[in-house]
Amino acid sequence: MSSLDLESAQKVLDSQPFSVLVGARVTAFGDGGATLEVAVRPELQQQNGFLHGGVIAYAADNAITFAAGTTLGPAVLTGGFSIQYVRPATGRTLSARAVVVHSGRRQAVVRCDLFTLGDDGEENLCAVAQGTVLSTRTS
Repeated sequence: MSSLDLESAQKVLDSQPFSVLVGARVTAFGDGGATLEVAVRPELQQQNGFLHGGVIAYAADNAITFAAGTTLGPAVLTGGFSIQYVRPATGRTLSARAVVVHSGRRQAVVRCDLFTLGDDGEENLCAVAQGTVLSTRTS
């Protein structure tokens, strides 16, 4: 993904059927970072009206992988990640902001902070994630 721009990154995301189902969009991409956003809608919530943890984990996973792709190139897969939920996610938009903290030739370690944005524009941290992304290049 290092040779891609924001528009190309969105096309990659749009090629993932699940990302289309969730309605995800890439809003920032490049220089070791990526931001993925998802509009909060009723069908993405759990029984108490909070954004489902699976949607939050999805956003973390993809933001982490896209951020790593800016340093490793487009052929990458998540090797693993962990997530800590800080507070219930409420608001109108989920924003997953990922930044590469270390990148080598074949793998990158990425941190992702996940915020919900309210109607008033206020941000609330709802989760923190960290992951390892592996290059799948064969040469």
